[in-house]
This record gives sequence, structure tokens and C-alpha cells, in this order.
Amino acid sequence: MLDDRKTAILRAVVQEYIGTGQPVGSTHIATAPDINVSSATVRNEMAVLEQEGFLAQPHTSAGRIPTDKGYRFFVDHLSQPGRLDDVKVSQVRDFFDGAHGRMEELLARTSHLVAGLTNYASVVLGPKVERAEIRAVQIVGLSARQAMVVAVMSNGSVESEHLEFDAEVSETRLGAATAHMQRHLIGHGIVDARNIPQSGDVGVDAICEKASAALRHVGSDDSVFVGGASSMASAFDAVDVVRQVLQTLEQQYLVVTLVRDILDRGLSVSIGAEHGIEPLASCSVVVAPVVVDGEQLGTIGVLGPTRMDYPQALATVEVVSDRLGRRLGES
Repeated sequence: MLDDRKTAILRAVVQEYIGTGQPVGSTHIATAPDINVSSATVRNEMAVLEQEGFLAQPHTSAGRIPTDKGYRFFVDHLSQPGRLDDVKVSQVRDFFDGAHGRMEELLARTSHLVAGLTNYASVVLGPKVERAEIRAVQIVGLSARQAMVVAVMSNGSVESEHLEFDAEVSETRLGAATAHMQRHLIGHGIVDARNIPQSGDVGVDAICEKASAALRHVGSDDSVFVGGASSMASAFDAVDVVRQVLQTLEQQYLVVTLVRDILDRGLSVSIGAEHGIEPLASCSVVVAPVVVDGEQLGTIGVLGPTRMDYPQALATVEVVSDRLGRRLGES
């Protein structure tokens, strides 16, 4: 455990480096609030912090920068969690007060809201479709051998899947299949699509089997929305790092695994190599669960450089996750 003076100096270094991105010198820290010692004393304490792994010196004549261990100590010992200013709080409130339409649109727009508030990439995981009830289902013919099954869910999402048949299918048969699925699926979850009873018509049953399989596939997917990925380009100096980060964000299963693993470990912040995904070793992730009636139905996350403004990122995901949870509860 660091003593009060080292803690104050480390906090000052982290805050200055977050703000400027430049190595921090002892002379500058000596003039910071709550640092009531000489620059020589600060220099000695910074040397100790470097020896203990909290700070690093990128060049011999340069000041110090925080390490992942230094950021972790800073996050774990925040004197206050940070808060959004009134303008941003109003922006969040107005956004959700005016939010209407399909679930996918709300989640996608929420990801862009978070990215705009933080200037980092954002990740929004929505509730799995399999948790919702089917409110309406329809099989729509597109051509003689092609159709689309469309299901309207109780969470506001509209799911659709393309169907292809080996032989021509009449509109009459599609209508009969639709009616059969409506009788047995409305008011039930997508998982129940595997238990549709036989209708007695081989052709109708074949259509229903193909349509229900397509819906079950949709129900197993995660709703993942990434916003502000382009803002990551300005967050790193190295082009290859930017490329690795952007490529990783395009891999949905990696993003889902990352966010869920952080929450499963009881964390709200994962710093650098802590999350175990090598291409994101220079990034930190801040997350907050979206809770509705005591059940976690989604996650709000922010991904940025380890030099991110942690207090503001934590405040943002907390406020937005709360408002999104309330919005989902209403629907």
C-alpha cells in the first residue's frame, strides 16, 4: 500500500498525463494542488513509484508516465467517482425521452450517444431476442422459391430471416404455414419455435420447420452495437495499433466475450493486458450492466486508450446504463 504522499503524487501524474499525453516531470507535479513538497522530494518519490512498477520513464531525460499498475491503483482509489456535467446529463435525458421505434435502432443510437459523450469507442450489448415473446409472425413470399419469415418481438425488435426452398411454394401454402405458426408461437419465446406441432400437411410442416429453424438461429445471436470506432484513430500515435483495435472491434464474438468476462469478474474497469485480448493490450474498457427489474439485460461499455479519462467514462456508462434500463423496463 502506498503512503499518502506517494498516492497524491501518483494521482497527480495520472491526471496530468490523461490530460496532456506528455510525460510528466517532477517540477510540474510539485506545483499541483495537495502536493506540498519540493520538486526534489517529488523526484525521489517518483523514482520509488517507478521502481515499484506504478510509473515508467519512456526516455532517460523525460518525465514519467503511468503504467497499467499505476492506472489500476488510480481507478481503485478514486477520491470521487466523477460526474457528468449538467449539459451532458440533459443530453442523455433528452435522448431517451425522445427515443422511439425498434429496439435495434435504440441500441444503435445509444452506442453513438455514448461515443459522442466520451470521444471513445462504445459497445452496447442488448438483451438476447430469445428472452422476448413473439407478438406477431408472418411468412412473406419473395419469389416462387424464396420467402422471408418476420417476427415482431415484445422487446420492440423485428427479426427477419431469408428462406429458400428446393421447389416452388404457393402463396396458399405460405399463408397456411403463417397461420399455423401464429397459432402456436404468438405469446411464446423464439426458443419455443422448435416445439411447433405437426399440422397434418407435409408441405406446410416443411415450411414451418424451415422458418422456425431460422428464427431459432436469430434468437441465439447477441445484439451488439459499436459506435465511434473511427474516434480511436486519433487516440493512438501508432498506425498499427489503430489497425489492430479496429479489426478487433469488427469481431463481434470477441467484443461480447470481452465485456461479459469483465462483468463476470466483478469489475467495472479492465486496464491494458488485464482483459487478456492481445490486440487491445493498449486499451482499457469501462462497463456497466443494464438492469431491468433486477435482471441484467445488457451492457454499456466504453473502449479507449489506457490514458482514458476514467472518472468521466465511469460516470457516462453509469448514467446511460441507468436510463437505458429504465427505457427497456417501460417497453
